[in-house]
Amino acid sequence: MAIKVDGIKEIPVGKKDLDRVGIINENIALAAFRPFIPANARLRELSLLPLIVGTLLGIVFGASSLYLVLKVGLTVSASIPVAVISITIFRVLSKLGMRDATVLEHNIVQTAGSAGESIAFGIGVTMPAILILGFDLELTRVMLVSVLGGLLGILMMIPLRRALIVAQHGILKYPEGTACAEVLKAGASDESRRTALVNTRETGAMDEAAAGGRTIIAGFGIGFLYYGIQEIWKTWKEYPTKVFGRPFEAASISIENNPALLGVGYIIGPRIASIMVGGGVLSYLVLIPAIKYFGSGWTTPLAPETAHLIKDMTVSQIQKAYVLYIGAGAVAAGGIISLIRSLPVIWSGLKGGLADLRATKAAAAGAPRTDQDLSMKFVLGGIIALLLAIMIAPQLNLRGNILGALLIVAFGFLFVTVSSRLTGEIGSSSNPISGMTVATLLLTCLVFLIIGWTAPPYFVTALSIGGIVCIAASNGGTTSQDLKTGFLVGSTPKFQQIAILVGALASALVLGPILLAMNQSGTVYVPVAQNKDFSFPAGFHFTPDQYLKNGDQPKRDKLQGAEAASDRNSYYVVHKTTTDYGPAGRYLVNDQGAPIYLADPGINGIYDKLPNSNQSVSKFTAPKATLMSYIIKGILGGELPWGLVLLGVMTAIVLELSGIPSLAFAVGMYLPLSSSSPIFLGGAVRWGVDRYLRAKSENQRLTEEEMAAKTDQSPGVLLSSGYIAGATLAGVIYSFLNLSGGVTARLTGLEEWATKKNPFFEGPYSDLLGLIPLAILTIGLYLVGREILLKPKPYAQGTR
Repeated sequence: MAIKVDGIKEIPVGKKDLDRVGIINENIALAAFRPFIPANARLRELSLLPLIVGTLLGIVFGASSLYLVLKVGLTVSASIPVAVISITIFRVLSKLGMRDATVLEHNIVQTAGSAGESIAFGIGVTMPAILILGFDLELTRVMLVSVLGGLLGILMMIPLRRALIVAQHGILKYPEGTACAEVLKAGASDESRRTALVNTRETGAMDEAAAGGRTIIAGFGIGFLYYGIQEIWKTWKEYPTKVFGRPFEAASISIENNPALLGVGYIIGPRIASIMVGGGVLSYLVLIPAIKYFGSGWTTPLAPETAHLIKDMTVSQIQKAYVLYIGAGAVAAGGIISLIRSLPVIWSGLKGGLADLRATKAAAAGAPRTDQDLSMKFVLGGIIALLLAIMIAPQLNLRGNILGALLIVAFGFLFVTVSSRLTGEIGSSSNPISGMTVATLLLTCLVFLIIGWTAPPYFVTALSIGGIVCIAASNGGTTSQDLKTGFLVGSTPKFQQIAILVGALASALVLGPILLAMNQSGTVYVPVAQNKDFSFPAGFHFTPDQYLKNGDQPKRDKLQGAEAASDRNSYYVVHKTTTDYGPAGRYLVNDQGAPIYLADPGINGIYDKLPNSNQSVSKFTAPKATLMSYIIKGILGGELPWGLVLLGVMTAIVLELSGIPSLAFAVGMYLPLSSSSPIFLGGAVRWGVDRYLRAKSENQRLTEEEMAAKTDQSPGVLLSSGYIAGATLAGVIYSFLNLSGGVTARLTGLEEWATKKNPFFEGPYSDLLGLIPLAILTIGLYLVGREILLKPKPYAQGTR
């Protein structure tokens, strides 16, 4: 017998195939599906302006996602915000006399725009680990990993499209892709509706979509101005904090004044937000006070700390010296447990995907417009060219390394297939990309350990493999969501595939420099001399061999950024991987080999103020990247304080036994409580809004899934997306401003003025007064969620 795909092409199938997709009776055929734009229709699609708009939006949301993943280890899907912004932009252009975009052009915008977020996640999870391990984070390496991983994930996904998107329609839901299709259909232009044979008088839906765009833009402006004014003019305290004294010494509570984190909490919802803040409460209100209580009697530093007594350590120092490792152990265990729990789904997904791929090979011949992919010659040729580039590029330390290339092919295809299928089942937000990356690094490091590749250069090799696979898996899932959206609205797949390749390439090229700039903006050059954090013996000198890196010539460097003017001398670079005599890291040493500065990085660094100044600098915790560095150090280097790490592992196991998702809790343990507190606040606002919406008469008959889909497109979610994009973009720009010594000097002057004159920033009541702006922001989010402010109507359902 045969089933019809897309209502047009017949494919022969057997009973086994029908049974596997849940069809028991051979006489029941797959219901004919009609996309919004019919397959025989011709409508503008891959146009230059939508492609440019989508690419630029992808870069903006990619930069904001990179900021977010370095800050708290999370990102949020960009497809729906990009789609709504696209509808709004072209709606405004049509009012100015220009041509409005078709629904297919809007789909090109969201397809190109979604690539940046997935690449940012992969970069932020893996590449900063190179810094944390003590190596230089080189621009060419970051760009190569992001470009190769991003393009590889898309090309590996293309052959799976018919198997996962078409053949599994109605079985794999692809929640974000389906929701995005509804947004695009709601905002379809009159021209698109005529082509779709939909009543052209139903223009209210487009007005509603444009109103949703205004909500996002309003949130963007509020988030950008709020965070930008706060960072530059120091208008109010960024981290209102309360540290308790005896008998609860070193316990503390704090919250970050950041609209982006408030928006993240609203989007992820109350359950996950509550679990995350629970981890922070354990760290800051249990573990740190316990360490202070039991360790205050020690008269020598307690390892792994080497310089300070516990009785003299601040909350931040205890967190970095001890709790950081406990949290990292919990994150590692949580990631592995989530991956193990997903193994049955992963295995069935892999088998199902491969079986469907074989069953749908015949579908390519004579396919209609809505079933045309890029040619397999292009796909296979592109994959081979990328693998050759991986083996040739010297920056990846994989030159001529056939084993590394084979690992990338094996893990890449495995996890792209798994990621694409899991995205269809549970959505992008629940897709365990971090767990897949952990598995890739664990297996890669074990292979390296067996064959004796344990020298420091192989640390970077393992990270390069993990980074490429992580970005490929992340982009594979995003690509499948986009292709599902296109399948529902009636796009041409090959045009979408071209759009996401262009968007991914542009984002990959731009996000590398942004990552390095964000790190450099927070880099502090800490003088070694007369600093109690260092205990180098008198006359200590590094040996000349320690200057060398992978057999190359000794590398020299100067101070950069805000401190460059204070010392213009050139120094040798030494990467110290142990904690002997002072923190591990990148040291600048003079010609005689004496250490002069520790170049403390902006990512995962420990010094948050410029030397001899009260000027603070922004640091990024990069929790997922730190986890990757610990896996490599633990397996290849054997340099972890395993006692602390195992405490975290046991904590994750206890949580799983109690029925609590350990990974979200573990991330909260690792993060500062100040980061998880606004996330919890946003989740609490979402809980209140959802309770109100659920109580409305028109919603009482909705199922939980229908209610969740409705609230996911609510004004509160749109405003939160704007908060995230605006505040994180302001953070990125502020990071770039810090690269200039002259600008930093003026910023220092503003901070000194605020310290003396502004009671909201510094003073006896500054912690309390600093909560007022955040309270106003929170109340505004609640009122918009309740549709009291910015009253956009809910999205109309699209017509099939």
